[in-house]
Amino acid sequence: MDRNPVERIGTLYIVATPIGNLEDMSYRAVRTLREVDVIAAEDTRHTRILLAHYEIGTPMCAHHAHNEQEHTPQLIARMCAGQDVALVSDAGTPLVSDPGSGLIAEAIRYGIAVVPIPGPVAAVAAWVASGIHSQACTMHGFLPRTQKKARAYVRQYAHDRASAVFYEAPHRLVQTIALLISEWGGGRRAVVAREMTKRHEQFIRGTLDSCMEWAQCAPVRGECALVVEGMCEDDCDAWWEALSINEHVAVYERAGHTHKEAMRLVAVDRKQRRRDVYAHMHAPSAHPPQG
Repeated sequence: MDRNPVERIGTLYIVATPIGNLEDMSYRAVRTLREVDVIAAEDTRHTRILLAHYEIGTPMCAHHAHNEQEHTPQLIARMCAGQDVALVSDAGTPLVSDPGSGLIAEAIRYGIAVVPIPGPVAAVAAWVASGIHSQACTMHGFLPRTQKKARAYVRQYAHDRASAVFYEAPHRLVQTIALLISEWGGGRRAVVAREMTKRHEQFIRGTLDSCMEWAQCAPVRGECALVVEGMCEDDCDAWWEALSINEHVAVYERAGHTHKEAMRLVAVDRKQRRRDVYAHMHAPSAHPPQG
């Protein structure tokens, strides 16, 4: 697509919206949605409620995972013609487990300014209120839908020291907690944050085991964020000590790492040079004859 020369090229605004309570909308976000030429919404029916609350009359168009590929060129053309576009998701900050990455990548490719309008993020809200804090936090979002892929994904982070935050639909919460217990153990501290910022906001604090007991007692309602503590430093240092170097490398390979990356991780764990790990693995004694 050729860009037509215009006096002013448009701007793409990435606008965060409330995750529940409409009062969490910022003044800047309201002003931006009023001033742009069009709002690209994940679900126009959902966003219409927000716009009506703030008396915003800006036209909308649907921009979601199912039409993003074909709709992105249309929005790019509008911005190249000088129009401003605001991207919003159903709740929270766009692209955080929501569509829109293709549009932003194309906007950058065409030299269109991409301006974030910060606001609510469910993962951050859940983490700061959980009481499970570390120097690092990994936002995982929704797990892969197939059990095999979800298990492989979770297994990669079994020894991660960072706190982990997952999103989950209420009807899949038990299944997800069960998977984490099977891979990480049930004793890790965990918090289920349910209906955050809404009237029935609730935080269930305990361990993965106790969160499982709670989730199995009654039907869970409302979208959930699950915060799980990372492996403590002492456990991180100790988990591999009973393994040989070959077995240690095999653990990382089963988690999906390449052989080269697995050796690098083993070298970090053991505080050795990678060349020493390589030399050990390829020494004749490391591969005893079979039979």
